[in-house]
Amino acid sequence: MAAPNIETIVSLAKRRGFVFPSSEIYGGLGSAWDYGPLGVELSNNVKRAWWRWLVYERDDIEGIDSSIILHRLVWKYSEHEATFHDPLVDCRECKQRFRADHLLAEFTMQLQQEWREENPDKSEPPPDVLFMGKGLQKGLGSFRTPGYIKCPACGKSNWTDPRQFNLMFRTTLGAVADEDDPTALAYLRPETAQGIFINFLNVQQTSRRKIPFGIAQIGKSFRNEVTPGNFILRTREFEQMEMEYFVRPDAEHSKLVDYWVEQYLDWYTNLGLSRDNLHLHEVPLEELAHYSRRTVDIMYRYFPERDEEARQWEELMGIAYRTDFDLKAHSNKPTDAEGKRINPDSTEDLSYFDEAAKERYYPHVVEPAAGVNRSVLAFLMDAYSERTTDKGEKRVVLKLHPELAPIKVAVLPLAKNKPEIVGMAKAIKRSLQPVMRAVYDDTGGIGKLYARQDETGTPFCVTVDHQSLEDEAVTVRDRDTWAQERVKVAALPEYLRARLKGPVPVGLATESSASEETTHAAPVDVQAS
Repeated sequence: MAAPNIETIVSLAKRRGFVFPSSEIYGGLGSAWDYGPLGVELSNNVKRAWWRWLVYERDDIEGIDSSIILHRLVWKYSEHEATFHDPLVDCRECKQRFRADHLLAEFTMQLQQEWREENPDKSEPPPDVLFMGKGLQKGLGSFRTPGYIKCPACGKSNWTDPRQFNLMFRTTLGAVADEDDPTALAYLRPETAQGIFINFLNVQQTSRRKIPFGIAQIGKSFRNEVTPGNFILRTREFEQMEMEYFVRPDAEHSKLVDYWVEQYLDWYTNLGLSRDNLHLHEVPLEELAHYSRRTVDIMYRYFPERDEEARQWEELMGIAYRTDFDLKAHSNKPTDAEGKRINPDSTEDLSYFDEAAKERYYPHVVEPAAGVNRSVLAFLMDAYSERTTDKGEKRVVLKLHPELAPIKVAVLPLAKNKPEIVGMAKAIKRSLQPVMRAVYDDTGGIGKLYARQDETGTPFCVTVDHQSLEDEAVTVRDRDTWAQERVKVAALPEYLRARLKGPVPVGLATESSASEETTHAAPVDVQAS
């Protein structure tokens, strides 16, 4: 099973130290979240897994880490200053502010659902019901029709006219800069991609790369969202995992988009996401970004509690064919139809000379862009499960992939008042720490400790008991099956490394048990703390 809704994960995240509301002691800050001890480990593990998969395990990707604050002209010539807007409307009754396109999309889905219920024998609604596909501007006119689109907060229908709102955070550079001084104006980056494009030649020349190749980057981005919300799904400060893959202008770009879609589907499912909770959305031409010729979004079922399946999905990541738009936009040689230079401010030409073909061109780009925050939320939701003990008590078990789990193994003493057992447990923890994330915990009975580690996603618990002092063996408990095996301390690091990667190696376990309650002399308290 997966989490029934995001609220379930919000409760778990705060209770177990994954994510906290930011600035909570001052009443909180809308759409701002702090990652706790387990959350930062999970987030880092997601980023490490992505970097290893894309940069280390492939032969055609390089990495970069560009500045968060770039020259203002970067955003001028990328057209973010002119086009990076969302349509905004205000409810005149309750004074709340909303994104007009989101309200319109929600209203359109309601119309479609009502039409299908009234016409069960017909396949698709007529064009007047699907007016979102006719273009956004036609739909935005609906806010001027009284009673047509109702406010989600107060239920009234009294809107301001939609207006465009630029999403970039503005700042000023320099200690004595005036806020109105245009020469001091700068922005917090709304995407990491532009830092890759302006460094294309730097990376290509220093790493001696030939087309095709990619440049990957992980970093913070900032967007002054009109209506952020739904926990860490939509925030104003977020982290991206982006890669720009540079190819020849005559490459089969659409097939490359499909290739990267499949690559990312495999990556997400190999790390634990169910394919049933992933859905592909081909973005309609009229909704594409200004730089894109084709975009496919990988959607995740973040809202399984909603009745209409169309409303259960939200974007997890996108794969876009950006053509040569960005490299040309930042180059000093391209001209417009009148022969004028498109970018008279750039000092560099970002074209590439193909030695094999003896030609110069601006590479085209296929961009897979994933969000760290959204990926973390998806992994948490998919890993969530519940299991009932023999005593009828319900436990939460977070079945995170071992590669993502914040803690790989917890070492637990069966009797914390026995110095010999405690000393042995702490020594085992210290021996494991250099090769995997291990913790020691003695703050409860063994049942409570197991329950706590189940809820935080720890794949294995190692219990040191009275018998361990005699036979130099410990009990290893599996999070997902609750099965237990007896393992010699000397073989423990190798055993755990192997179990974290796959099936148990033959001969490493001395004995096994399917029930966690039969292995210890002390009774197991299964009530979670």
